[in-house]
Amino acid sequence: MSKGKLAKFADMETYENVFQYPYSVVEHVPFEMQGHWHEEYFHNDHPIVLELGCGKGEYTVGLAKLYPNMNFIGVDIKGARMWTGATQATNEGLKNVAFLRTNIEIIDRFFAPDEVEEIWLTFSDPQMKNPRKRLTSTFFMNRYRRFLIDNGLIHLKTDSNFLFTYTTYMVEKNSLPLVLRTDDLYSENSESSEFSEVASIQTYYEQMWMDRGLNIRYMKFHLPHEGELAEPDIEIPLDDYRSYRRDKRSSLETSK
Repeated sequence: MSKGKLAKFADMETYENVFQYPYSVVEHVPFEMQGHWHEEYFHNDHPIVLELGCGKGEYTVGLAKLYPNMNFIGVDIKGARMWTGATQATNEGLKNVAFLRTNIEIIDRFFAPDEVEEIWLTFSDPQMKNPRKRLTSTFFMNRYRRFLIDNGLIHLKTDSNFLFTYTTYMVEKNSLPLVLRTDDLYSENSESSEFSEVASIQTYYEQMWMDRGLNIRYMKFHLPHEGELAEPDIEIPLDDYRSYRRDKRSSLETSK
């Protein structure tokens, strides 16, 4: 581990807006904030919104500035990246922002039923080989139901055609109420105020993908509590890459 990472981890140990509960310790350290985020941290009753896989936290901070009457929590396991957003929020005195460093697979351990109103998934790994690990899979959606209000909102913003197509089929297969959907967010920017708000926040890597000629896709849908969720049984063309400047690692052309 580099000295820079060590320094960032040391900083975050002192930050009041960072909670660190990686999988390796969560079994032994109870998370007492579960069910008490409003009164114990935010000190208000404003809606709580999660960004899962927040990376550097740019989007979490951007949303907090855009919507001061909502509370935002960025979640990721990569602490050295999260330091950027946590530091910015601290320096700018943003009280409606928090960060949780943990594994998303156990996200339901940190929130009580109906404690969260919306979830943002921004440029998540498409996990083309492993459906269980996709953040819009039944594995994760069933976990979201444990703490998301009934008919809570899920936002997906991605450069991955594979993940976007897979999620589209998930929504259709399970008759989830679709609110907005576009294959090219920035071409829609001038046509809808809702698309315009989503397009107003751009991360560093998002700009790189746009410069590379990749469309940014976006959809928003509701997740009801009722009904058993099922995976779509449809072959989907793989993306030509896994992430910025990284080629795909499989010779396969499609996946379910």
